[in-house]
Amino acid sequence: MTRRRVVITGIEVIAPGGIGKEKFWNLLSEGRTATRGITFFDPTPFRSRVAAEIDFDPYAHGLTAQEVRRLDRTAQFAVVASRGAVADSGIELGGIDPHRIGVTVGSAVGATMSLDEEYRTVSDGGRLDLVDHTYAVPHLYNHMVPSSFACEVAWAVGAEGPSTVVSTGCTSGLDSVGYAVELVREGSADVVIAGSSDAPISPITMACFDAIKATTPRHDDPQSASRPFDGTRNGFVLGEGTAFFVLEELESARMRGAHIYAEIAGYATRSNAYHMTGLRPDGLEMSEAIDTALGEARMNPETIDYINAHGSGTKQNDRHETAAFKRSLGDHAHRTPVSSIKSMVGHSLGAIGSIEIAASALAMEYDLVPPTANLTTPDPECDLDYVPVTAREQLVDAVLTVGSGFGGFQSAMVLASPERNLL
Repeated sequence: MTRRRVVITGIEVIAPGGIGKEKFWNLLSEGRTATRGITFFDPTPFRSRVAAEIDFDPYAHGLTAQEVRRLDRTAQFAVVASRGAVADSGIELGGIDPHRIGVTVGSAVGATMSLDEEYRTVSDGGRLDLVDHTYAVPHLYNHMVPSSFACEVAWAVGAEGPSTVVSTGCTSGLDSVGYAVELVREGSADVVIAGSSDAPISPITMACFDAIKATTPRHDDPQSASRPFDGTRNGFVLGEGTAFFVLEELESARMRGAHIYAEIAGYATRSNAYHMTGLRPDGLEMSEAIDTALGEARMNPETIDYINAHGSGTKQNDRHETAAFKRSLGDHAHRTPVSSIKSMVGHSLGAIGSIEIAASALAMEYDLVPPTANLTTPDPECDLDYVPVTAREQLVDAVLTVGSGFGGFQSAMVLASPERNLL
């Protein structure tokens, strides 16, 4: 039986530095950073005071006053991006049985900003042990249950098929799209609107990462604070954002004359069952995810043209990934450009995996490898080609993108030209 092949025909991105995939790609290709001192709240009490914030006006992007009142910022991002992805694909969803249209949404921390704000309100700024619920907004329940995100996206695009939220920490953005691919492959849906969204820049999130010293305390120059693979790195920069895609079966996309960005040729996820936040230095579990994704794609490691790394900017992650790439790609790892876009747009937790899929597909679209910004002092233990500072023109027909998340999650996805020769 021939397996259905799944392709990306629509992309929309809301990320630090600009709204829309064009502005997102311009930022990456120019090697600019969108990190700055936190403006959403007074960051003075915190160890880390920098973030990659988005200047986002929901009204300017088509949301109604009622939607703005009802939706947390994470859900606002998701609704706007899902509508944008559909528009970009040119697909006429009205001509498709709505029961054959699915939705998958990834999110690591849900409606964090609204929950943080509502707790401050009902507790009178933390003064009350017994909170007064009468001060809460009427849609507080929707903020408590991330499943509401999938409902909102489904309503926005008219989908009545499978509707799912995937929450696997910082691999949510990869896993939600990987799950969507399986829905199309197995025939449960013909089209899936898939992606992830997170808006975690709030006092509670900053406090949590401060406690484990995961985020950078480098405040003097926010634009250079995110330094993946650099010997002077000292933690990641928190970000926010979303990316959504239209996924459909390859032959169906060709029949309607759709523009195809890439085929999602392989995907796999693993858990290290080791530590909530720690990573073993050998990269074994990530390597196993990479090997399985390549096997599913029926591709040799030597066919990978570019690796879009998780590249969070923590020492244990960067060294873990470097080991995994060497395990899976062997000598080819030293010939393959690797970069981390978190150096430019920060780490948006559950959203970043989808944002990195978008970056990978656009790298194929434009035959350009985005750089690792701020990489000026190489770490001897990270000895691969991390494309420092400046983007690189080269043919990109196949991309490996990976993610690593608290809880031990390790995920990998292979994007490739649908015209490639299968093994």
